Amino acid sequence: MESIPNCPKCHSEHTYHDGTFYVCPECAYEWDPNQATEASDELQVKDSNGNLLADGDDIILIKDLKLKGSSTVLKKGAKAKGIRLVEGDHEIDCKIDGMKIMLKACFVKKA
Repeated sequence: MESIPNCPKCHSEHTYHDGTFYVCPECAYEWDPNQATEASDELQVKDSNGNLLADGDDIILIKDLKLKGSSTVLKKGAKAKGIRLVEGDHEIDCKIDGMKIMLKACFVKKA
C-alpha cells in the first residue's frame, strides 16, 4: 500500500491522493509529489514582473504611490536599497527618501 505523506503546510496526517495531487482537508493545501519540495517556512515574494525577491535586494517603484494619512507621494522610479521581506498584507519593509515604508510587492520591480 502507498504511504501518503503528511501535509507540508500544517503537518496534518489526514491527507489524501486526488489524481496527480495530494490534498489536505484541514488547510486545503494541494501539492504535487513529483515536484521538488521547497521549504514551506520559507517566504517567497515575487515582484510585478514575477522575479523572486530576497532580503537585501534593491527595488524600484513602478507607479506613483500616495501614502495614507499624508500628503506625501512616492514617485515612480524611486529606489529602495536593502529591502527586508516580512509576512502580512505588505510584504516589503524598506526606506525610501529617508522614510520607513511598507510596500506590496505588486508595486515594485527588482533593480
